[in-house]
Amino acid sequence: MIYLDYAATTPMSDKAIDVYGQVARSYYGNPISLHDIGTAAAQLLETSREQLAQLISGEPAGIYFTGGGSEANELALESLIDGQSMNGYHLITTEIEHSSIHHFFEKKEAEGFEVTYLPVDGDGMVDPETVREAIKETTILASIHYGNGEIGTIQPVQEIGRILREAGVIFHSDCCQTFGKIPLDLSGLSIDSISISSPKVYGPKGVGAVYISPSVRWQPRYSGTTHESGFRAGTVNVPGVCAFVTSAKEVINDMMEETARLHGLRAAFLESLAEVPFTVSVEGHPHAHLPHVIALRPKGIEGQFAMLEMNRLGFAISTGSACLVGQSAPPRVMKALGLSDMEAKEFIRLSTGRGTTEAHMKQAAIALGEVLAEFFAKIRQ
Repeated sequence: MIYLDYAATTPMSDKAIDVYGQVARSYYGNPISLHDIGTAAAQLLETSREQLAQLISGEPAGIYFTGGGSEANELALESLIDGQSMNGYHLITTEIEHSSIHHFFEKKEAEGFEVTYLPVDGDGMVDPETVREAIKETTILASIHYGNGEIGTIQPVQEIGRILREAGVIFHSDCCQTFGKIPLDLSGLSIDSISISSPKVYGPKGVGAVYISPSVRWQPRYSGTTHESGFRAGTVNVPGVCAFVTSAKEVINDMMEETARLHGLRAAFLESLAEVPFTVSVEGHPHAHLPHVIALRPKGIEGQFAMLEMNRLGFAISTGSACLVGQSAPPRVMKALGLSDMEAKEFIRLSTGRGTTEAHMKQAAIALGEVLAEFFAKIRQ
């Protein structure tokens, strides 16, 4: 099986697996316990916090470890909104956020908050001017992702951040898909809070992190919680955190070289796909896109069927975010691009990673051509 679903999750790196095992064996104490075993775990946790902060040019005091990317998104948003609610009730987001964020804002609407969902253009790009126009006196927070995990479009967060900071609006950005793929230097971005995810960077599942600038006010989601400075309930997964930071350091160290390689894989795939005698649209921005995500729309065939047929031929691809598997409705992100229900359901996604080769991509293009040829041959019969 050729794995082309790295945007959903990545395999753990060998080094991360080794670190997890070592820490689980030797640093098994609860990091808030006051005995020596707990203190040793706490010291290791703080070292991991410092190292992760360095990778994003942030401050260690702003790092809070979580149980994954989705939890990171929800806890960050809830904590920030609770900390700013005395200043207003208006929130800004986009129509194409990850499901964890989209559902969170739907919940906030039901609670009485006013939410503006910004539109995107046909490439999935947010116009910064729509952000400026959406800001009201009651606006307290905006959540706009850095890079979209389904179509790969990278948002102009630097300009968006400047607009929000000038207006005094807190800016949270889901960076789960961008961390380790493109530079993430918070010292040069007007972003107050980000969420990142361990299994997107060859770390263990069930681990993530939030960064909130120490200068920004937030309110604990759960009263009486002592873990992670009150940010999250439950004992911190110290082995998982150490393995996450280990894998993140590996990814960041190799990022420039690996990003160039992934762009090359994309180019090789699209070149081979051009030889397929069927119409396959490439979705997302043609230039401002994540290196590992290839969003496609084979005309006339449902993405779910194409995905299953590719699986039969030995290729693991997807029909979008792993958090939306099993939904029969047209993909929300594709609908936001202005596509019809039928067109939106044609969507499939290939995503590449360390184990992907140019040969794999050429084989995938050929296999997709075979799927389409067989499908349309049956229709004509």
